[in-house]
Amino acid sequence: MSHLKLFAATLKRHGFKLLENQDIARRAFLHGQRYASSGTSESVLSGSNSNYVEEMYCAWLENPESVHKSWDVFFRSAAAGQAAQQAGKGSFLQSHGLAPTPTTAEKVVEDHLAVQSLIRAYQVSIRGHHVAQLDPLGILDADLDSFIPSDLITTIDKLGFYGLHESDLDKVFQLPTTTFIGGNENSLSLREIIKRLEHTYCQHIGLEFMFINDVEQCQWIRQKFETPGVMKFSNDDKRTLLARLVRSMRFEDFLARKWSSEKRFGLEGCEVMIPALKTIIDKSSEMGIEYVIMGMPHRGRLNVLANVIRKELEQIFCQFDPKLEAADEGSGDVKYHLGMYHERINRKTNKKITLSLMANPSHLEAVVPVVQGKTKAEQFYRGDTAGKKVMSILLHGDAAFAGQGVVYETFHLSDLPSYTTNGTIHVVVNNQIGFTTDPRMARSSPYPTDVARVVNAPIFHVNADDPEAVMYVCSVAAEWRNTFNKDVVVDLVCYRRRGHNEMDEPMFTQPLMYKQIHKQVPVLKKYADKLIADGTVTLQEFEEEIAKYDKICEEAYTRSKDNKILHIKHWLDSPWPGFFNPDGEPKSMSCPPTGISEELLTHIGNVASSVPVEDFKIHSGLSRILKARAEMTENRLVDWALAEYMAFGSVLKEGIHVRLSGQDVERGTFSHRHHVLHDQDVDKRICVPMNHLWEQQAPYTVCNSSLSEYGVLGFELGFAMASPNALVCWEAQFGDFHNTAQCIIDQFISSGQAKWVRHNGIVLLLPHGMEGMVSAHPRAGLPFTEHFEVSQLYDCNWIVVNCSTPANYFHVLRRQILLPFRKPLIVLTPKSLLRHPEAKSSFDEMVSGTSFQRVIPENGPAAEEPHEVKRVILCTGKVYYDLVKERKNQDLEKQVAITRLEQISPFPFDLLKEELEKYPTADLVWCQEEHKNSGYYDYVRPRFRTIVNRTRPIWYVGREPAAAAATGNKNTHLVSLRRFLDTAFNLEAFEGKTF
Repeated sequence: MSHLKLFAATLKRHGFKLLENQDIARRAFLHGQRYASSGTSESVLSGSNSNYVEEMYCAWLENPESVHKSWDVFFRSAAAGQAAQQAGKGSFLQSHGLAPTPTTAEKVVEDHLAVQSLIRAYQVSIRGHHVAQLDPLGILDADLDSFIPSDLITTIDKLGFYGLHESDLDKVFQLPTTTFIGGNENSLSLREIIKRLEHTYCQHIGLEFMFINDVEQCQWIRQKFETPGVMKFSNDDKRTLLARLVRSMRFEDFLARKWSSEKRFGLEGCEVMIPALKTIIDKSSEMGIEYVIMGMPHRGRLNVLANVIRKELEQIFCQFDPKLEAADEGSGDVKYHLGMYHERINRKTNKKITLSLMANPSHLEAVVPVVQGKTKAEQFYRGDTAGKKVMSILLHGDAAFAGQGVVYETFHLSDLPSYTTNGTIHVVVNNQIGFTTDPRMARSSPYPTDVARVVNAPIFHVNADDPEAVMYVCSVAAEWRNTFNKDVVVDLVCYRRRGHNEMDEPMFTQPLMYKQIHKQVPVLKKYADKLIADGTVTLQEFEEEIAKYDKICEEAYTRSKDNKILHIKHWLDSPWPGFFNPDGEPKSMSCPPTGISEELLTHIGNVASSVPVEDFKIHSGLSRILKARAEMTENRLVDWALAEYMAFGSVLKEGIHVRLSGQDVERGTFSHRHHVLHDQDVDKRICVPMNHLWEQQAPYTVCNSSLSEYGVLGFELGFAMASPNALVCWEAQFGDFHNTAQCIIDQFISSGQAKWVRHNGIVLLLPHGMEGMVSAHPRAGLPFTEHFEVSQLYDCNWIVVNCSTPANYFHVLRRQILLPFRKPLIVLTPKSLLRHPEAKSSFDEMVSGTSFQRVIPENGPAAEEPHEVKRVILCTGKVYYDLVKERKNQDLEKQVAITRLEQISPFPFDLLKEELEKYPTADLVWCQEEHKNSGYYDYVRPRFRTIVNRTRPIWYVGREPAAAAATGNKNTHLVSLRRFLDTAFNLEAFEGKTF
């Protein structure tokens, strides 16, 4: 097609100028306003109308016989000049028995132009909605605009807009190659053209696709919807659809009868969603999909669990029992937040299909990037690079889809190499209301789905009270995703029969809407009446289908009464077969040493300081960095970047996939990492030395993300869910940038195991570490047994560390993989330690037999004579280096001991108790560089007091409380630093003070 684009471009630059010199073109310009939208003066050969001519021109260049004779004459005339134009025109007209007059020829061309403009008017937007019946209630216009475009033929007089008349209705026109309404016919009467356009674009389906800048994709959609007779269903298909509607609706009716006063966020008003999802899954299974990962809000979740995922009904019904006891540790979650994983045979295709519905919180759309991350991981581990085995389906509410920014963030990941899932099917349950908010107050865009246009995803709007239209649209959506590996949106325009929940009264705020809803005939009755009327099913068969499912529900309800204990693990959405024992518990409660052999350290160091690709030119500045790494390796030393390299490299050798994601992580925000080398002479030529460590190693993925925290952290969390045998890390560009992703941290990372018994080993790297200290839940009352460290880690909701040495950073990353369970790891990594001359570690601290140090005790002169020590300063992170320097300057190395708290959560009670007992008469001081209200003090103080049985105070030294995390003035920063360092080493600072 490249040569056609060149011709089209040539036509734009030169052809139109030539056409403008012809009488026919001038006449066309005079009629231009009829072909443009009202209020414009666009000519037929400019703006959007020029696209029509370009399409015809491209087709004519490829094959002159593929276009109508009038177009052939038109283009030949333009190319050959005025004389040739008149000759060609006369020949064509004579063959039709017409006099070769310029006026007649121009009329033929203009009428064909007009008809093609008319066809495109129906295609180019979904303005057909204005004359369609998309809203089952018949109240609102789908795009919040009651204006009816003048270029749609809603009445006969509208033909005048195109320079056509009622007398033209029975004239036959050649159809352009950009429409399929003719089927096997190449020409149709104008009357039939309008009829077929209305049938395609102005009934219960509305299409948005003409913004897609790919002709093949647009043609594919046109063919799927414009071809006459495409939306035909066999009687078996209709009966299956009816049976699925019965299950969807009777499930909701059953819950309403049994638990009328319980919240369940039912699906009433959009029951068609269940057969819609099943159609997508059936079609996808037919095309080879083996695993479908789904995310959705709470509305309709129980129905999806029951009738799509196939969760046992008794397991769902027992959730309504207020006396049900929880067997698993943790808080659990409400029934309409829970997820599920299930493998079964798809009855339609007789193929194995695995379905996973992700658990999620009340935060609408928060689960969207999580689903995408898990989908990407499952594709990655299967080698499914084209997404032909694993796919995702995301369900949305209309208000949330338009209003939640994480939707936009996630869409922008859809085509990035390290994030694409090769297309997602989005299903929007368009209730036309958000809780109590009218759509006209909820969004500025015409449609709730407009956000999808940013990635050229086609959008199919469909009236949810037309089940067959919904099934066809869903089948096409599944085919689209499989064919083009791109996102697609199905907008189910429906209604919400009840309030936001079953206890809510919607008449307070939407009285007219709910008056109409109360009159609305349920979709099941409408469709059943239709099938009974046309003889597809009998009334008896319909009633038997209802009785059959009602009996299934009643029997499950009876069995549910036997369930007295809730096992949350039965609702797990991401199981890890073989990782835990059959009861879901760790296979051991010990962790081996995390050190590695010196041979491995040296090998990794050598690769990290080299370019393992021939004829690869790197930047001169990078050459100096690699040379420095080589010198450190030779001297048996590591800095922060090299320690990370060795941690990653060593687990890759053990077959553990490592993935590092975040903004600018390939180089590192502070230019310290350089895991991706760029050839200085060849564009896009890169080298990742980490993937050249050994012939047989796990792959290393390092990828700069889009400028998103919420979406990308959610994605990486989902990626980490797929397998325990991966080290998945997300790095914030600066530590406090994590707060843009706070929803993921609070609702998934911190509380995920407690709510859903879901383990996750994601690592968060937060440079600076000034914020993010949310209290965890250590169990201080435990005896300090042999395996206290591992048991404490298992009981905690997450691990928080602030390492002060590269060696400890190395060990904590390796420990994350060697633990017999998975917990989120939060690493506070201050910028200044990356190149601090004292922040280097020896190989001796990393070789076999060494491990992570939760506490690094004083090991200088003060530790040799502990009874002479006047003060013990406890701290964490980089402030240690400021304290050590100041202690030396003041010559207090014997009087002041400095102990580093490396692991903040869970709190190392055992080691700190042992350390503090060495200094029974010393003052205890907690020192931090952060402000008092934003650092660790409020967390550590009660825990230190527990260790000393509240017999000794723990004094605070640091900056005063402040609203902002840091000052923007360097002098102010240094003054405050000087102030708290003076206090820290003033041994009389707390005399006479009351704690």
